[in-house]
Amino acid sequence: MKKIAILGQPNVGKSSLFNRFARKRIAITSDVAGTTRDVKREFIDFDGKEAQIVDTGGIDDSSELFKSVKNKAIEAAKEADIILYMVNGKELPDERDKELFYKLQALDKPIALVVNKIDNDKEEERAWEFTEFGAENLFSISVSHNRRVGQLVEWVKSHLDEAVPEFVVEDEDALENLIEQFDESGILHEEESLNEIGVAIIGRTNVGKSSLLNALLKSERAVVSDVAGTTIDPVDEKMIIGDKTVTFIDTAGLRRRGKIEGIERYALNRTKQMLERADIALLVLDASEPLKELDEKIAGLVDEYKLGCIIVLNKWDEAIGSYDEIVEELRYRFKFLSWAPVITVSAKSKKRVYKIYDMILKVFENYTRHIPTRELNEVIKDATIKHHIPSYRGKPVNILFASQYAIKPPKIALISNRPKGIHFSYLRYLANRLRESFDFTGTPLILIPKKRGEREEESGEV
Repeated sequence: MKKIAILGQPNVGKSSLFNRFARKRIAITSDVAGTTRDVKREFIDFDGKEAQIVDTGGIDDSSELFKSVKNKAIEAAKEADIILYMVNGKELPDERDKELFYKLQALDKPIALVVNKIDNDKEEERAWEFTEFGAENLFSISVSHNRRVGQLVEWVKSHLDEAVPEFVVEDEDALENLIEQFDESGILHEEESLNEIGVAIIGRTNVGKSSLLNALLKSERAVVSDVAGTTIDPVDEKMIIGDKTVTFIDTAGLRRRGKIEGIERYALNRTKQMLERADIALLVLDASEPLKELDEKIAGLVDEYKLGCIIVLNKWDEAIGSYDEIVEELRYRFKFLSWAPVITVSAKSKKRVYKIYDMILKVFENYTRHIPTRELNEVIKDATIKHHIPSYRGKPVNILFASQYAIKPPKIALISNRPKGIHFSYLRYLANRLRESFDFTGTPLILIPKKRGEREEESGEV
């Protein structure tokens, strides 16, 4: 599959073109120069021809941060098969653009000069000024008005591999078997795939989330800077761990609500969207500083989105206290994450980062754990004998039986004659007994009291 890299200076429309190709809003777009800072990838289907499109940060030498962004962009161009270099058609040709375009031409790959923001025929004359670049393939377009973007797409498609059939049916019996796998609505009859894990890296600004991502991937994938708020658009990257495909999502660092400004508001919303499709959160805390109130609020996102969790104490080589002291305070302040394992690392030196791989697989195993009904009821019955359920309004409360009805996270229905009579504190007692009997490390456990025949409701998490 071929890769297409979009390069150019800040605010020329690279992310808008990326979104136009993807036919959905993936990259954050803004009038603020430098909105995109990390390399963002997406698989695109161009009428049956597949490719990976790569949106890079704006090329700028104005600061150390943007020099790092520039290096990432150039690395992406070297890895790509097709290069689209974008310029702003509302401005005069820039010598920096010329210099870089000539260097990219020397890579001897299909390359097009894309003059964006040519919104109408009257502005077409400005596009001709860019012929001095000597580009063999020049396209004057307007991404915002979808003007002549189709011509650029056709040129891209001409350099892509022909579409490969998804499957070939060799005989009629095989075709019949394939059809039988689908129901009348066309939905494939199969259990949810458990081969892919979404891992979101969350934490406040400048705790080392991007450094941790780079250490996990063993490559400089995300831009790292001392400037708080460097990551704006969530960055995601896949790697194989064991027999699982793990997608790491480096989310934007979160600040106190009063300090969220400009494009960071978009970043906060995008982070929440990413959490909706994640399975596990790596909650990154800065061990070189005291825990903050904001750390607790961010940890609350784990609870809100019902995620598995691993608490990562980063910068452990600069820790302000002993392991026992820090973990004791952490457990006191994060009582709702008492089930989350803690790992101490140094993303900068990569010390102990490797331990996170095995822990992700272990937590995901628990996050998708299904307890056989017989074993589940044995534990519940034993727990109720040892500690009876208090009566409700003077009437006895019994659990008739228990049944697990979902995973990710595990959800267990407690069928009772008086479900409203099972107090939250008793649910917590039952959850603790279940955790003693089965390994639920790293995952929330949801117990739902209900009457026979009632629909399960999202309540009773303990």
